[in-house]
Amino acid sequence: VQLQASGGGLVQAGGSLGLSCAASGRTFSSYNMGWFRQAPGKEREFVAAISGSGSGTYYADSVKGRFTISRDNAKNTVYLQMNSLKSEDTAVYYCAARLGPWVRVGSSEFHYWGQGTLVTVSS
Repeated sequence: VQLQASGGGLVQAGGSLGLSCAASGRTFSSYNMGWFRQAPGKEREFVAAISGSGSGTYYADSVKGRFTISRDNAKNTVYLQMNSLKSEDTAVYYCAARLGPWVRVGSSEFHYWGQGTLVTVSS
């Protein structure tokens, strides 16, 4: 599966931004999807994941209650709605896909990656 993330940009602290990740292929619903992020000088970290059917979601504590992951299998797209953004949310955001059991949050357990989209939150 090939992934293409979009929607990044510059937003003020407290604002909102939505990311999208479009996937190729006809078996999109077979993949658990995840969002990760990497801030300058830091390691890539897990943000959120959603199961293939969309019935299961899982969030990092740092974004719980502020971010929402969703998917539309008819459109082969996964979304990340980010609200109440903070300066520490500034990072390059990546979408990723994996086959296999739910739930996994390690970046090494995701097999396919998009190119990343930059989110900058100004304070």
